[in-house]
Amino acid sequence: MYSKEEASKLRQQFWITFGKYMKPIPSAEGLEINWVNYKTGVKHIFFRMNAEQKSAIISIDITHPDKEIRKLYFEQFLAFKTLFKDALAEDWNWEDETLNDFGAPLSRISTTLNGVSIFNQNDWQALISFLKPRIIALDQFWTDVKPIFESIS
Repeated sequence: MYSKEEASKLRQQFWITFGKYMKPIPSAEGLEINWVNYKTGVKHIFFRMNAEQKSAIISIDITHPDKEIRKLYFEQFLAFKTLFKDALAEDWNWEDETLNDFGAPLSRISTTLNGVSIFNQNDWQALISFLKPRIIALDQFWTDVKPIFESIS
């Protein structure tokens, strides 16, 4: 078991490693991008990557405080589900209503890799291999659909 400080340092080191690994890869538009802190450019829509003790998750979190607008965003993603599946080449979990770790409502589209730990450096390659192609594919997908979401907001 790690102390909070040791766990924090391991998490930080993983994300630094992931960031360095991803740095040479340009966005779908050919621009330099901060993959670790991906900015969608649309308020209340986030691409999140998280790795913990037993799993890793990558998600699109729709956090608009207005339930109806959040639902509108989610329905728009549903309208692009075929395009999304073509870009990601796999099925993801689609939750129109869920709660984040702090109890705030959101909609989430996600996929999870179980059986890996950010605290085991031997798992880091598996974590990177899980996150890398998905965040790149999300970026490509987002490049194609972002204008629609910008017109909603």
